[in-house]
Amino acid sequence: MTIFQKIILNCSIIFFCISAAKAQDSLIQYDIKTIQSPFALQARRDAFKNYLLNKTIKDTFLGPLNQNTEYRFEDAWLSAIQFMIRNQYTDRGMEKMFELRYLIDQSGRETMLLALYALYPKMYQEKVLELLKQETNAKLFAMEALYCFRNDSSKDFIKDIFLQIRNKFANSETIPVLVELKKYLINYSKDINTGTPPLKELFNYQQLWKQKTIYSFQRWDRDFTGICIIQYADGSFAKDSSGKLLTFRQLARSGSGMPYFITNGNTPQGVYRIAGIGSSIDHLIGPTPNLQTVIPFQNDQVFYRNLPYDSNTNPLDNYKILLPPSWQSYLPIQESFFAGKIGRRYIIIHGSTLDPEFFKEKDFYPLTPTDGCLMAGERWDGTSGKLQESTQLNLVNTFLRTPGTMGLLVVVNIDNQQKDISAEEIQTLVKNYEDNRKR
Repeated sequence: MTIFQKIILNCSIIFFCISAAKAQDSLIQYDIKTIQSPFALQARRDAFKNYLLNKTIKDTFLGPLNQNTEYRFEDAWLSAIQFMIRNQYTDRGMEKMFELRYLIDQSGRETMLLALYALYPKMYQEKVLELLKQETNAKLFAMEALYCFRNDSSKDFIKDIFLQIRNKFANSETIPVLVELKKYLINYSKDINTGTPPLKELFNYQQLWKQKTIYSFQRWDRDFTGICIIQYADGSFAKDSSGKLLTFRQLARSGSGMPYFITNGNTPQGVYRIAGIGSSIDHLIGPTPNLQTVIPFQNDQVFYRNLPYDSNTNPLDNYKILLPPSWQSYLPIQESFFAGKIGRRYIIIHGSTLDPEFFKEKDFYPLTPTDGCLMAGERWDGTSGKLQESTQLNLVNTFLRTPGTMGLLVVVNIDNQQKDISAEEIQTLVKNYEDNRKR
């Protein structure tokens, strides 16, 4: 792994620190005045941007692609994806990489497909269709199919993909990424236009486990930001001194924008275990405390700690028991389970030192995309590097108002409206729930 790979925003290189910070029964509040990052200095940001654009991207993509430079191309694409950079140099780099794709390894081809999905959503449709016909690697096949499906969701296309899977992959029902691909192709168009089961039942059911729970409500289109709230172990919701529900804006979009079951894709819906408070060695995530989360198959001893678990039951049934009965057959809420089964890991809740100006033309500005984590906004002083405002820190401190650093996270796409979720939407939802409980 190169030095540059270690500083890009990749949740796979996070320092995974499940620690209580202090004793589980104590209350801790982090002081914003103590949080500082040299990476947030304006001079450092300017130098980084110059290096990123001119060395990492321009020089790499103007140079040759061969076995000795393949890793540089992959690093450059990971950076272009993270910062959503497309220019004449990335255009040239993609031409070279696509032309010489058979000379690069699987990791490089996966990165190429992530870049196509992120930066060239339509341009390579016909060429990727040709790749599909020849592809025999299950994960690459899934990524190529997803690229083409975004431009052609017709029944004929889906039928052709199913036929190719049947002809190319023996026992495809045992290959998790292909199982999930088929579900996605069949259900996506329906799911985005179908309402969820009653959200209030999530709030009620939480009382069975007496676990602090963060709910992150999102749109199906992750270009729009979501809102999260906290329900404490006693069933009450986190509020300010005036009794107003506290809401925290989050982005659940990855740089690639790939679906949940692809590495570095968007944040999966579903249940997560909040396993403690961590800190990151990644300069672009920054030093603000983060909430470490675990998904099924990542560490089931941690995931099911103090929750019901039957070793004689199949894993999906153990997962579904964490959900209200009306939600147990709702397939989108199972995304985190199957993402974990496929191999996704280290999806955490964190802040960011990324310069938001990279994304000023995006709907989610000033928030910044990740590699599939949940991100809350932060503002840094460019002269001192000190943290000035932080939704992430407010979220962590609010979570820690009551004893314990463990809990649950539930991520839900509530609908497909083409706008940010407003605080008022969620405040109304919770108020109606609380009013009904009083009756």
